[in-house]
Amino acid sequence: MVAMVDVHPLTPERWDDFAGLFGPNGATSGCWCMWWRVTAKDFEAGTDVNRERMHSLVEGGDHAPGLLAYDGDRAVGWCSVSPRREFGRIERSADLALFGDDDDGAGGLWSVPCFYIGRRERGRGIARALLDAAVAYAADHGATVVEGYAVDPSRRKFTNSELYTGTVSLFEGAGFERAGARKPTSRVVMRRRLDGR
Repeated sequence: MVAMVDVHPLTPERWDDFAGLFGPNGATSGCWCMWWRVTAKDFEAGTDVNRERMHSLVEGGDHAPGLLAYDGDRAVGWCSVSPRREFGRIERSADLALFGDDDDGAGGLWSVPCFYIGRRERGRGIARALLDAAVAYAADHGATVVEGYAVDPSRRKFTNSELYTGTVSLFEGAGFERAGARKPTSRVVMRRRLDGR
């Protein structure tokens, strides 16, 4: 199921919508969607610092750091999407190391590492609408491959808080294929090549 929502890049004029969706806790534990972008030490600086870091990305980047889903004029969901090299924690992760040679060094490999759907909006297909829009956005900005880092509930039990990266079935439904997983407990690297979208 794909929700009937409008999806837009997070631009400066949409910052208040994003902040409203994330609330005072920055979605979860003061994250403000900076977990994959900064080191563990930097992340521990806290909610206010992470909020400012994200705000700076929105204000000064050459592309939006992610997409917002709207139901009418209300933001109901978010996904992060950017070139993989912008996510330092992914680049340094042994579990998420590259499978194959899809990193062309020119920013052609993009990642969709997390989703946040408002608590009352879950189960409506908003994550799928965001993922489809993220693939299109990445393609429009020069991506040749898009990756995700999915959980596979058939391999082990995951807590709700671990589902923020999406599930294997979510990515498969959007045309992604399994590239691999380093070990049974690892997230599964999902990949979609964009030659024909």
